[in-house]
Amino acid sequence: MTDTSRAVAATAAGAVLGALAGYLFFTERGLTLRRHLEPALGDVVRELDQVMGTLTKAAGVASESWKLLGEALGDSGSPAGRVSYPRQTSPF
Repeated sequence: MTDTSRAVAATAAGAVLGALAGYLFFTERGLTLRRHLEPALGDVVRELDQVMGTLTKAAGVASESWKLLGEALGDSGSPAGRVSYPRQTSPF
């Protein structure tokens, strides 16, 4: 894709988004459409929040499982290849 075709594609996309925004915010039918869409969008946002909470909990469970598996296999808990210097101070 050349720079010219990218510029044309970006211009076309901007024009479409501008027309859509103009329709939604400056016409009576757009206002009606927004009023119908807002409750549905709120529901979608709540569902996404619940999914994110579930994924966060699952990530915590997976992390704890890996930790327990490492302990069961006798891993010291530090990542392989890393050396810990407990008395080293931060230069900042």
